[in-house]
Amino acid sequence: MRVYKTNVARFTRGPEIRLKLVVAALLRKDGQILIAQRRSDDSHALKWEFPGGKVEAGESAEEALRRELEEELGIDATVGAEVERYPFAYAGKMPITLAFFWVDQWTGEPVNRVFEQIAWAAPVDLPSFDFLEGDRDFVARLAVQG
Repeated sequence: MRVYKTNVARFTRGPEIRLKLVVAALLRKDGQILIAQRRSDDSHALKWEFPGGKVEAGESAEEALRRELEEELGIDATVGAEVERYPFAYAGKMPITLAFFWVDQWTGEPVNRVFEQIAWAAPVDLPSFDFLEGDRDFVARLAVQG
């Protein structure tokens, strides 16, 4: 697992706070990764992202990711190794921690339940999609690593 540090001190003055954890799945199949485009009526409209979401109280990161994948894609996934984790702050928002996990095994076929569209893309092609700002540096690293 790689951990990249970002300066979020300007958002966390005073007592130490725990950043909200957001988990994302890197579903791999035949050398490609599943990506999803946010709906036009969502915040960050039509930006691309990896399926996933916020970890709720009492959930582990893996449990949250399994729940999100069932809700968003209708699959029962086995969450693999954590790939990378780092803090990120969108303009005007409290910082979050983003965590990315490999998902190589699941039951069912991914079905778009909540997105504008979903697509399979080779890692090298990911930077050509308009990803969420918080994902862009990670996507660039993923494209280089293959």
